[in-house]
Amino acid sequence: MTDPWTERRRYAATEHAAAQRQVRAADSQRARELIAAFIESARALGPAPTPLRARGYGGHSSYRTGLTGWLLHTDGRMAIGADGEFYLLSVPSTLRGRLTGVRLEPQDPPLQVGRGAGDGESISLAELLQRILDARG
Repeated sequence: MTDPWTERRRYAATEHAAAQRQVRAADSQRARELIAAFIESARALGPAPTPLRARGYGGHSSYRTGLTGWLLHTDGRMAIGADGEFYLLSVPSTLRGRLTGVRLEPQDPPLQVGRGAGDGESISLAELLQRILDARG
């Protein structure tokens, strides 16, 4: 038998987790809309997508991915693929990956990149995408 306080806390935690999932899903949907608009603009006006390479967790190795797209940061950790997906470009370092390349799985795109990072490290996805378009020359 559980006490009422424990049951209320369990219920509150479940409801809180469900609300967080809904917020993340709505943010990802909005981010996908921003990405679609970005790709439309980039295909029409540039810049052209370039081959995407993943980096090993240690940062010393580079891996072919078979994907093309646009890097979101100069550090090469995240990208938008020409397929409209959001990719994290960090992978485990493996010899097989060095020889054959790696397969990246698309992730849910965030509206705010770097949320929870240090001061000045968080930036909106919209601003990053605009920077790419502005850099076309």
